[in-house]
Amino acid sequence: MDAIILAGGENRRFRAHKALAEIQGRRIIETSAELLVRHFTTVYISTNTPELFFYLGLPLIGDIVEERGPISGIYSSFVSTGASELFIMACDMPFIKSEVIDLIVNKFDAQDAVIPMHKGLLQPLLGIYSRCLVPRLAARIRQHNKAMWDLVKGMKVQVVPEEEILRVDPEGRSFVNINTHEEYRNLIVHI
Repeated sequence: MDAIILAGGENRRFRAHKALAEIQGRRIIETSAELLVRHFTTVYISTNTPELFFYLGLPLIGDIVEERGPISGIYSSFVSTGASELFIMACDMPFIKSEVIDLIVNKFDAQDAVIPMHKGLLQPLLGIYSRCLVPRLAARIRQHNKAMWDLVKGMKVQVVPEEEILRVDPEGRSFVNINTHEEYRNLIVHI
């Protein structure tokens, strides 16, 4: 199985590329790439600013549609790689635990998706998606629907229960993400 780091975001609230934010002296994208390389055959970065990530030496995938957001990144990744399934993660999650990745991967058995639950909510930007979703993703792109939270409605989804996640990540740090400079400042102060 291959993995995709979604790093093509618009960064409207952060006003800089979140993937390049530093946590404990390392860029988030570097920590994420290092983690994923240990788990997956190939790790790609889905981005519309490839020049920011050349230095990592990983294959890069740009959006093949004008619509932006995670849905177009996932769609473009399936089209570009030809993969039957992909492990997807957002670029702004600095503390993903290896055990959480293992838990998600071990739940995959040809479902449409495997998505973890945290704080009572599905976490669609950390999971596995199947190629069978390509028509659904394409339809959402045509409708200009960027919402990830309801993408999985009506699909064959394996939800990774929160209690299983908490056994390997009791503090739920794998689901910390950075959306604003204020969140980033609070995060680095409390590490």
